[in-house]
Amino acid sequence: MWKTVRQAARATVQLATAAVLAFGSIIFITVLLIAAVGTLAVVGAGLLPETVLLIRRMAGAKRRMVAAWTGREIPEAYLTIEGPLRERLRTAVRDPGTFTDLRWMVLHYGYGFLVLPALPLWPLGLVVDGVWQGLLGREAVVLPLISRLADLDASWSTALLKPSPKARLAERVEELTETRAGAIAAHGAELRRIERDLHDGTQARLVSLSMRIGLAKRAYDRDPDAARKLLDDAQDQAEAALTELRHVVRGIHPPILTDRGLAGAVRALAASSGLDVTVGVEGLQDGDESGARAPAAVEAAAYFVVAESLTNAAKHSGAERASVQLLGLPAGLRVVVRDEGRGGAGGTSQAFSSGGEAGGSGLLGMQRRVAALDGTLTLTSPAGGPTVIEVELPCVW
Repeated sequence: MWKTVRQAARATVQLATAAVLAFGSIIFITVLLIAAVGTLAVVGAGLLPETVLLIRRMAGAKRRMVAAWTGREIPEAYLTIEGPLRERLRTAVRDPGTFTDLRWMVLHYGYGFLVLPALPLWPLGLVVDGVWQGLLGREAVVLPLISRLADLDASWSTALLKPSPKARLAERVEELTETRAGAIAAHGAELRRIERDLHDGTQARLVSLSMRIGLAKRAYDRDPDAARKLLDDAQDQAEAALTELRHVVRGIHPPILTDRGLAGAVRALAASSGLDVTVGVEGLQDGDESGARAPAAVEAAAYFVVAESLTNAAKHSGAERASVQLLGLPAGLRVVVRDEGRGGAGGTSQAFSSGGEAGGSGLLGMQRRVAALDGTLTLTSPAGGPTVIEVELPCVW
């Protein structure tokens, strides 16, 4: 009996909150009508985007209420309202999520008038159920009904607030647009880096090499010793140029990935990092062991994340130890890099999905590479450490 009462009391709070939220819809519907009229009259047009944002907050509050009752989250899909007024107006009107929220708000407004008058009757229901159960030996009727009403409120709210396929598609298009912009920016930055490395390093060494060979040819007949010295210098310049070319090539796609695979390449990074690094591999091709091999683009992104993370750890964290975990998942690849340094990298905890930005060029570069493959990057780095970078890259094995 008391369990039923507690459940009914919780359901009553749920329904009362829903009714209060429904009454709040009156204000927002009124504001929306004023904004619509103002927009048509080109007076107060700025009210419409702000009103839509307020409605989103109300719908978000309802989603959280339903999640608290049912234990299941209701996803949301909205276009970002930002930019000049005309662009904000266009986004607010064209966003399919706007019409989903409006439909829910209008129906929720009417539903509230049906639910609220019944709420004060539940104490009477408690008495009736007590008599019904205590004297007649029958099961309670009214209190379970209140819980069923709360379930009904949650179910129809879920159905109304769930994003439509059109809304999900619009959100996905916006997400891919941002990801494409980030990928283009990352690609442009990579091209500029390669051009700079070739111009400032390799090209300068090749020019010097050409000059030394020319001088050696002139000095060959009259001063063979000087010519031999110039040729020795030219050989040194050629070897240095080859070294720098290898460095540039590694920045494009490390050959070690082709030769050893991701696991072997990461172990080579760990050995040369200057830290005490442990590497764990599961579900990937590792030496003579069986396992899957990720696509080349995924391996390159994972390799870059590990290389950049270990470099940052060695240079800035003060750590002596680190660990790298490579895990092949059914739908992708997970990479976790942890160092035992001082922490404080990019904030206490930040999650970067496609479109987000991280503090610092190293983190931003990693985020862009990961986002270009529709992956996610999560950074956790509280003051005092540890710093953990976790990346998930979707792929087909």
